[in-house]
Amino acid sequence: MALSDRIPYLAQVDRPKLNLPGGKRLAVWVILNVEEWRIENAMPRTVLSPPMGQPLLPDVPNWSWHEYGMRAGFWRQFKALTERNIKVTLAINGNVCNSYPRVASAALEAGFEFMGHGFLQGPMHKLDNQTDAIKRAVDTIARFAGKPPRSWESPGLTETEATLDLLRENGIEYVADWVIDDLPQDIATPHGTITTIPYSVETNDIVIHALQHLPSEQFLKRCTDQFDRLYLEGADNARVMAISIHPYITGVPHRIGYLEALLDHVIGHDGVALMTASEIGDWYRGEMARGGHGA
Repeated sequence: MALSDRIPYLAQVDRPKLNLPGGKRLAVWVILNVEEWRIENAMPRTVLSPPMGQPLLPDVPNWSWHEYGMRAGFWRQFKALTERNIKVTLAINGNVCNSYPRVASAALEAGFEFMGHGFLQGPMHKLDNQTDAIKRAVDTIARFAGKPPRSWESPGLTETEATLDLLRENGIEYVADWVIDDLPQDIATPHGTITTIPYSVETNDIVIHALQHLPSEQFLKRCTDQFDRLYLEGADNARVMAISIHPYITGVPHRIGYLEALLDHVIGHDGVALMTASEIGDWYRGEMARGGHGA
């Protein structure tokens, strides 16, 4: 069986009508990704090409690009989010709890949901022992936050054939790796159901700025265009929108204003339910258990 066969095709127009809490029409969840890039390793992404095309270690300039986000960019984003009472899902490399306790503590005190995001930043396919890495991430977050994560976003959204089963075995209920619809969907595993939470490779600052190299204002334009259409569709059936941000991308001085403007646009609409990953998952499961036929 191909991995994709575990996720049966569902046409969006055939999905049952679902009601968001309070009669809202669009659930919006904001994912703040905090990661650990080890300076002794090749960097997950680069902003500067190596001199004469020869990769060098340690890669100080590209490590510093990300490190700026953890030292400065995170705090701009944190201020923008908390001042607006935005519910935040913190996608966190487990070892960030050890390496950047100031960041992790601020997020915990602010009530952010801790979402597993690997132990260190790197694809699941490259792990020597995926089982151990997932368990270490879950256990490290549980010790720091006082409870284990219920949700997970793999680094780079990467999965092997075994990832879903290992995640569910370690208590993960909700996963953001499968960007297949604007509503959640259940996936069966030998250890119970795991549910996809609609994520985005489009309304994601990494894609817009680090991969597509678009101007700073494009983050605001693309995300508001996405929001406006989903908000319109939400009049007929609930929709879910993800906004994924990284401290070293939209936490920099020339982009933070566009993130602030986007957040203001979102909270300026009465029909928005600000939720975390697990809140969306719990809502979806509750609606489906009631038959998913709406009012």
